[in-house]
Amino acid sequence: MLDIVRIPALSDNYIWLVHDPASGETIVVDPAEAEKVEAVLAERGWRLTAIWNTHWHPDHTGGNAALKAAWSVQVIAPAAEAAKIPTADVLVKEGDTVRIGDHAAQVLEVPAHTAGHIAFHFAEDGTIFVGDTLFAMGCGRLFEGTPAQMFANLQRLAALPEDTIVYCAHEYTQSNGRYALVAEPENEAIAARMVEVDRLRAAGEATVPTTIRQERATNPFVRAGSVEILAQRRGEKDVFRG
Repeated sequence: MLDIVRIPALSDNYIWLVHDPASGETIVVDPAEAEKVEAVLAERGWRLTAIWNTHWHPDHTGGNAALKAAWSVQVIAPAAEAAKIPTADVLVKEGDTVRIGDHAAQVLEVPAHTAGHIAFHFAEDGTIFVGDTLFAMGCGRLFEGTPAQMFANLQRLAALPEDTIVYCAHEYTQSNGRYALVAEPENEAIAARMVEVDRLRAAGEATVPTTIRQERATNPFVRAGSVEILAQRRGEKDVFRG
């Protein structure tokens, strides 16, 4: 089993530290801040062996250079965003496989939030790191892609086994859920989930990771029946102030 540690960073980012006890290897996914990662590595006595990026945004790559220099490790990043990730060493694309110990992750191309966004899917471990594509009850803004791309990505992710654990990179669940209540006011599953989300946030606790099962039931973007509905909902969420 992989040990996965959530590291809060910046205002609402999550960095994911992934450790394989069998091999002693440890990777970091989307290190926003090097110092936060170093603190957890020191606390647990782990050695960093690789850096994985889902996309180029600075709040996902900001710690690359310092961690790379400190640990002499490689940065694995999306090939389509090589020009925007100068620290990248290994460029990957759809269908490539990356590893930590004996655990293999398939690279999925999921563009829309950025043009070359990728996800890392550990099928045998029932785990996926999705960056800013899929959030708990939400999806990423369409900065460099189209509603059609996001619709296809979300449908693809929703087709994964329902017990797949989804590691996203931001604590957006409460604001996403408030919009979800408006988008699907008759959805009792959303209302029930929000009771728990509000309780967790009031206690200062995290609401992620999530699961594919939860997103199928409560995510209005995953549940959008067409590109047009997704586009409408994304536009509404972009200006939503609920």
